[in-house]
Amino acid sequence: MLREIEGIADEPRTRRRWFHNEYFDLFVWQTDEGDVTLFQLCYGIGASERALVWHRTGGFFHDGAGPAKPPEADKIVARFEVAAQPLPLSVRQTVSERIREYLTGEQPAAARRKRFRREDWQKRPAA
Repeated sequence: MLREIEGIADEPRTRRRWFHNEYFDLFVWQTDEGDVTLFQLCYGIGASERALVWHRTGGFFHDGAGPAKPPEADKIVARFEVAAQPLPLSVRQTVSERIREYLTGEQPAAARRKRFRREDWQKRPAA
């Protein structure tokens, strides 16, 4: 199950949140009203880590992967939906809807980087 990592500094006009488990890191940016404007769903371990990124105005990016749907996508989605149960409903619904939108191919995703690079504040917490 994903649990929230507390103490993440906010950005102007945006609340940043971080949810983590042994397989996923979900970084979410929300407005004061709770609308999700950006998320990064990081999955995989070590050198095989990937990130599906969605931005309200920029669309989708899939870092660490080509633009095609990864072959294990259905398993990743199922695993995320189980892990996401404790998330706030608005976050869970928004991220799940965007993931499904991406998987249907309705919204293409560009690959920006061959490997996802974390910002300093996104470093994995100690176990």
